[in-house]
Amino acid sequence: MTAVVVGSLPAAAVADPGLGGTSGRPMLALSWAELAEYARDAARSGGCTRPVRLKGRLDAIDLATGERRTMYDTATEPGGVLLMACGNRRESVCPPCSQVYKQDVRQLVRAGLTGGKGIPETVAGHPCVFATFTAPSFGPVHSRRTRGKTVLPCRPRRDHKERRCPHGRDISCPRRHNEDDPRLGGPLCAECYDYEAAVLFNAYAGRLWRRFTTYLPRHLARRAGVTQRQLRALVRVRYVKVAEYQERGVVHFHAVIRLDAPGEDYQPPAERFTADLLADAIRDAAAAVRLIQGPDDDHPDWPVLVLRFGTQVDPRPVRPVGDGLPGTGRKLSVDAVANYIAKYATKSLTAPGLPSRPICSRLDIDGLRCSRHYKRMIAGGWAPAAPPATPGCAQPLTRSAGAVTS
Repeated sequence: MTAVVVGSLPAAAVADPGLGGTSGRPMLALSWAELAEYARDAARSGGCTRPVRLKGRLDAIDLATGERRTMYDTATEPGGVLLMACGNRRESVCPPCSQVYKQDVRQLVRAGLTGGKGIPETVAGHPCVFATFTAPSFGPVHSRRTRGKTVLPCRPRRDHKERRCPHGRDISCPRRHNEDDPRLGGPLCAECYDYEAAVLFNAYAGRLWRRFTTYLPRHLARRAGVTQRQLRALVRVRYVKVAEYQERGVVHFHAVIRLDAPGEDYQPPAERFTADLLADAIRDAAAAVRLIQGPDDDHPDWPVLVLRFGTQVDPRPVRPVGDGLPGTGRKLSVDAVANYIAKYATKSLTAPGLPSRPICSRLDIDGLRCSRHYKRMIAGGWAPAAPPATPGCAQPLTRSAGAVTS
């Protein structure tokens, strides 16, 4: 017998032959054959921390004689079940499966930028842009600002004693937040923060993106001086995108957008279609996108809500060489973009107390141990309530970019 510790099993006394005692973990004794079988199962599931347990058998029937023969039965497996990887891409849920997904995404994005996997290497010379689409402001929040390696004050104001929000609260913050500061993303005044607009932006962010993909060819055609029909004969827009949750709990998008000639052979577009032209068209299309949500049969008293992207749309050309990262002010390289997209394809908001499983009832929300800000965001997404009536307004309110205007 050999004493081994199996990481996926709970533990509390493991014999330590060198010290002659126990260390508070359970001792699990396995033979070499059992250990090899356990290692085989772990390799089959890719080291998944939450494997799916399958139970059953496979039978084969001879069509000539009708004889049935069992080809495989999970009863022959340890514990009578077959362990398969869960395939969850969220790093906070299953790191091994997330790592596999991240590596796959990185290879696919890199192939779209430099060639490979059936795509010619000449695609590296096509106009290509890495663009970030942020959400608008729904109210001042705590943030971590840096300049190089220096952490700057959050929201410094010299007149903080005189200037207050409408609720009398100080909306300045002179602190230099650490990366793990629980206040990051939280509003300076919860009453000023437009939670309803933030929740609805998350809910309709996918529609905003689809509308952007509709507007982009129009603005690209306008910039190129051609009609939309002529544009379809000259160029094809391809993209890959990923959504990221910011600290404030609102999504924004990162996208790699590339121009090809029409067809499936990945030929370069006409010379007039450059990366700079594409970047300008992206800015125009993002600024033009609007999604209006107003009263409906269930909520006839709701105001008109105009959803749009924020003003910080940052399209930057992707170069075959370079070592910059988004936000560094340097040119973007293929590797930097591929790593960036792969990172956020598996990353989720990892604030303490947030649930890793779907919310099933209001009681689940009440039992969460996250911050009040996140709890209000989750509660708003669970059952959006009609906004309170605003006194003194004779016409419906139009909220645009998180601000309330009449």
